[in-house]
This record gives sequence, C-alpha cells and structure tokens, in this order.
Amino acid sequence: MHHCMDNRSIDHWTHLQHLLTVAAMTNDTATASTNRRSTGLLVPTDPRYRRAMVALFSAGVSVFLLLYVTQGLLPQLASGLHVTPVIASLTISATTAGVAIGLIPMSSLSEIVGRVPVMTASIFTAASIGVLLPLSPNAWWLISLRAVQGLALAGLPATAMAYLADRVDPRYTTAAIGIYLSGNSIGGLGSRFLAGMVSEYAGWRIALGVLGFTSMACAVVFRLLIPGEGARPEQRLTPRALVKTLGLHLRNPLLLRLYLLGALFMVVFGAVYTVLGFRLEADPFGLTEGAVGAFFLIYLVGTVISPRVGRVAGKIGVNRTLLAGAALAAVGTVVTRADSLVSIAIGLSIVTAGFFTGHVVASASASSSVSTARAQASALYLTVYYVANSVGATVATATFHSHGWNGVTVLCLCCMALAAIVALTLPRKVRPTENEDLS
Repeated sequence: MHHCMDNRSIDHWTHLQHLLTVAAMTNDTATASTNRRSTGLLVPTDPRYRRAMVALFSAGVSVFLLLYVTQGLLPQLASGLHVTPVIASLTISATTAGVAIGLIPMSSLSEIVGRVPVMTASIFTAASIGVLLPLSPNAWWLISLRAVQGLALAGLPATAMAYLADRVDPRYTTAAIGIYLSGNSIGGLGSRFLAGMVSEYAGWRIALGVLGFTSMACAVVFRLLIPGEGARPEQRLTPRALVKTLGLHLRNPLLLRLYLLGALFMVVFGAVYTVLGFRLEADPFGLTEGAVGAFFLIYLVGTVISPRVGRVAGKIGVNRTLLAGAALAAVGTVVTRADSLVSIAIGLSIVTAGFFTGHVVASASASSSVSTARAQASALYLTVYYVANSVGATVATATFHSHGWNGVTVLCLCCMALAAIVALTLPRKVRPTENEDLS
C-alpha cells in the first residue's frame, strides 16, 4: 500500500522529534546553498569535523541541561520558596514559553549575524543565568530569570541544524545530526535525573547551581572547539519572504490541524511529567527526590518508540497511527490512576509511547504536507509545541491540586478525545500543498 508520506519521509523526523524539527528553521535555504559548494565542507577525516561534533554535542548538553532543570524540583521549589505548586510550575512554563517566542526570531537573527555567534551567545547567556538561579530571593525572581533563560535557550535549537547544513558534507549530515541529538538527549535526561539526586542530599539551590556550572563548562568546550562558518551561503530567506511564508502556513487548514494535534499530545505529556513529582512525593508513596528523578528515565521509551513509528505509519497510514497514539496516551493515563508504583511506571511508559507516536507523525506531516518552506512549517509546529508545554504544565498543576490525579486524568482524556476527532478529519493521504515559492 502506497502512502504519500512514506517511511523515509516519516523516519527523517523520528528520533527525538521535538529536538530535530526545532532546529530546521533555515535549513531549506542553507541546504540549497550547500549543494552549490564543492569545497570546504567538513568530513569525518577532517579534524575540524571532530571538533565540530564535540562542540555541538557539548552545546546540546549545555542547553538541555537547563531547559527542564526545575521539572524534577517543583515540590522543593514550592515548599522552599513558600508558593503554591501552580506558581512553582511557572518555572517550567515560563522557560518553554520563552523558547517558543524565541525560535523564529533567533533563526532569523542567525541569517544576519551568522550561526556561530547566535549559538555562542545563546549557550553562554543561558548558562550564566543558570549559575544565577540559586541566588533567586523569591519565586518571581526565579520565574523571571527562567523566562529570559528560555529566550536565550532558543538560539541553539533554532540554529544548530542550519549550521550543520552549511558546514558538513551532505553525505555525513545524518551522522552529525545524530551526534548533536545525543547531546540533547543526555542533557534533557540529566537535568531531570541529576537535579533530583543532588537536591535530595544538598537542596534545590545546590542542585540548580551544580547544573548551571556544568552547563557553563559545556559552553566553554563549545566555544573552544567550534569551527568557523566559512563562506556564507549565497541565498538567505528575507524578512519579507519569511513573514509571507508564515502567513501562508497559518492560513493552511491542514497545517492548523496538525499543529493542534501536536499541541494536544504535548499538553498530555507535559501535564503527566510535570505533576508526577507532586504525586510521588505525597502520601501514600512518600518517595525521595532521587527516587522521583529515577521515574524520569521512563522518558527513554521515546527513544525506543520513535524510530519505529515511521514503519507503522507507512503500513497503516497517518490517521490510524495518530489514533493509535491518542489511544495509547489515554489508556496510559488511566493506568496511572492506581495507587501502585508499578502501575504508575507502566502507565507512564504507555503515555510516553503514545505521545511520541502522535508527536512524530504530526511533526513529520507538518513538514511533508507543504511543497515549499518546509523548515518554516516545522518551526511553527515547534512554536505551538512549546506553548502547549507551557500551558499543559501550569493547567495540570492547578488541576492536580484542586481535583487530584483524577482531575489530571480527565484533562488528558479530553485532550486525547479531541486529538482523535481531529485525526479523523485529516485526509487519508497527506499530500504536499502547492504554495508559492517564497525563497
């Protein structure tokens, strides 16, 4: 059976999709110019290639150590800063909102001043703020710093992929992307796990400080090793063309439905993982911060699931795969209702599998459903994605503390029911639309 979005189209977006698509903002024009250059590109035998890989790996660790650094510390922040859990959750929401706001401007800025300057400023600014976070005198200082940190953090994912397209020989770009993504993965997991472990023995301020200085060390490694950009690409997306492209995408009914799907899946995912710490540290479980941090390792389920989603969608179609993802997330949420650590772990694993199933297909479809300016379609998807993360974290926290885990379950089930309805309205085959060429 042939599907317009075949396995290769989806597999391009499979492994850690929330990190891969965000970096593609200017990849269209960068790739076009790269194909016109025959010299100066980095290959594995070139020492500069190895330096670039270590640099970008370190940058990925640096940035994603900071992005979700407070997610595993929310109960400690609420008690230590004497605020409600909802206010504490804003330390996540403010940061992801900052990333969402900064993605497109940062990628556009890199067109003017260059990729390396934007990446350097991004990680050093974010790491510097990370070092200052433990000194926050109250919750609102912490939230404000986290919001600014989110804006700074947007610079790396908005630019790193375009840098790779500019500098690496196309034959080795996939391998280079894999190295960069591995740094993102380790940073993201480390922020949740290590923060919980350190805070259990030394408190949340020390935990934030340790991760802040670790991020700064990674930033220094990046700056020392990253090769220059070389010749600038001959063609750049102009601001006028960018605005016109974004406007076309926002008037595309298919893209809007795909963006809504990504948002709904993200609300569920962000809700469950954000509220998890509050539930597990309360009765009847009473887990320590370190034990709660270990639960975040379930996130690795996504690494296993993502590469297989493309094959599934190629066999049963986009609609059915999205429905399967919604069903998995809904079932997993229900399973987590049991007051059993085993049930919670199993349910969380199912929710994670469902999220990645839906997210991978929605993000891939957002790119493949347009014939031009695919990078901008992906950037808009990720902007909505991070906004949904912000909303989901705060709404779920408020729901949990007013209606308990049952309230969170109802919230997630409603989101997945709506996702199923939206999935049913999609065309059976996702076909590229013939937008005007704006490059």
